[in-house]
Amino acid sequence: MSSDSSDKKAVRVGMISLGCAKNLVDAEIMLGSLVKKGVEITNDAASADVVIVNTCSFIDAAQEESVDAILESAQVREAQNRGQGLIVSGCLPQRFREDLPNLLPEVDAFMGIDQVSQVNEIVHRAMAHRQERISQEVYGRKKVRKKKLMNRLEQLDKSAPEHHEAKTELPQHLKIGTAPILDVTKRPIYIPDYTTPRFRLTPNHFAYVKIAEGCNHPCSFCIIPRMRGSHRSRQQSDLVQEVKQLISEGVKEINLISQDSTYYGLDLRPDRNGSIAAPDKFKAATKALPQDATTLCTLLKELNEIPGDFWIRLLYTHPAHWTDELIATIAACKKVARYIDMPLQHIHQTMLERMRRETSQQYIEELIQRIRVGIPGIALRTTFIVGFPGETEEYFDALLDFIRQTKFERMGVFTYSHEDGTRAAGMSNQLSEKVKKQRRERAMAEQLKVSRAISQNFVGRELRVLVEKKAGPDDLKQANISSWEHGLIRTVGESGLSGKYLVARGEADAPDIDGRVYIKGTELPTGEFARVKIIGHTDYDLIARPVTDSEAGKSAGRRRSLAESHTANR
Repeated sequence: MSSDSSDKKAVRVGMISLGCAKNLVDAEIMLGSLVKKGVEITNDAASADVVIVNTCSFIDAAQEESVDAILESAQVREAQNRGQGLIVSGCLPQRFREDLPNLLPEVDAFMGIDQVSQVNEIVHRAMAHRQERISQEVYGRKKVRKKKLMNRLEQLDKSAPEHHEAKTELPQHLKIGTAPILDVTKRPIYIPDYTTPRFRLTPNHFAYVKIAEGCNHPCSFCIIPRMRGSHRSRQQSDLVQEVKQLISEGVKEINLISQDSTYYGLDLRPDRNGSIAAPDKFKAATKALPQDATTLCTLLKELNEIPGDFWIRLLYTHPAHWTDELIATIAACKKVARYIDMPLQHIHQTMLERMRRETSQQYIEELIQRIRVGIPGIALRTTFIVGFPGETEEYFDALLDFIRQTKFERMGVFTYSHEDGTRAAGMSNQLSEKVKKQRRERAMAEQLKVSRAISQNFVGRELRVLVEKKAGPDDLKQANISSWEHGLIRTVGESGLSGKYLVARGEADAPDIDGRVYIKGTELPTGEFARVKIIGHTDYDLIARPVTDSEAGKSAGRRRSLAESHTANR
């Protein structure tokens, strides 16, 4: 990956990417743009000429993780490579664009979402900037800096966005002569296309494809529209071209992602007048579309026709934007995984209204019934927020009853995160962290019962899986898994597994989110589909062995997925 035919040494860049899959795609685009310019990518941060920290700022915990990564990167630089440039990208600079240059003088450049394809220029500017200021650096200790920084970020977000226009005064002992580079547009408009270079960070057998960027929903707890901008879809032909290329490279699973995948294409409609959020308005808008209009249904149908053996997984759908046509499309498209990711957040009517979710309890219950009837064998994944302002014990009990009755195949629970700058932050009846944590534990305890029953019902059946890798010691320790929509949060427990295993996923298991299938032995090829027989389970994972040739012949015509088994035994 040398830059040119000259003897000049290639620039080396390291990256730390945090947050969700959507953020990961941004990281891949940045790295792809750098490789195209001859930059060398390295995993050795100490040897890099520049380190990029691609940040998340979705909730407090993600924000703190980002701050930790930035300060730790600065410490590593101070100890091992003082001439190294440090760039911060992603959601944190989008959220605090005016204040971070003063709050984080360690950083040489801040870049926003609109600048991901311009990263090469910013890398070279950061390198020059670092050389200019290297002799002037004076920084405080990490613990002191982090505490002051987190407190200041919290203060900044307590008021309306216009508050951020005021520059934060930096303490005298942290001031240096040259301010960091700031290249962050106030409201992002960028969206990648097929020609955008990418350096994939996922294993060879699966990839994320971002079909849209931004969000139009008014959820009272969420900061994403302010950071990511309004919803903007990619052209369908462009997406089809990208997926075809990925399939030709051997990818077996295409994960379609955006902030709201079910809204895909609606912003491309002719003569559109504003965004559409509520279910009735969305339904009317889709019915009024011309026959050749781009929608999620048209995209899924065309992707389904691409030759090859692969899964198409649909992530991040919003309940307000489901239609009967989408249900019928998924049912008809055999390559679309029988898996739906649909965060519901709550079920009690009062809580849905306070969250500004645009969906009623009755609507949600009827939608789930329509989906399960319309798509046989579907696995439903959802997430809920507990401890939201005003959530009484009665409202929470309604959620527990809903979890027991609905029996979601996959489910995660967040405790409410107080995000200053959102409507929910100013609401009365805020709950204590103790109450939030207790409610999360109680909700997950109910789901644990459901998950055990689902797994038990599948023992003795066959399953088609995508084999990912050989299981290492850490994988075997993590056989009991508690998973969440954002990040990789796993609860380590005693799995009882020993010996040689492969790690795989079924059709009902999204990468890095859901459970796993542990296959005894190592004879199956990784990165390929295989058929296995389930012989046991943990709380959230399945234990399997390869299907023999004779078993494969006997079971032809009567194969069922994990979700189908659960549906039959419900």
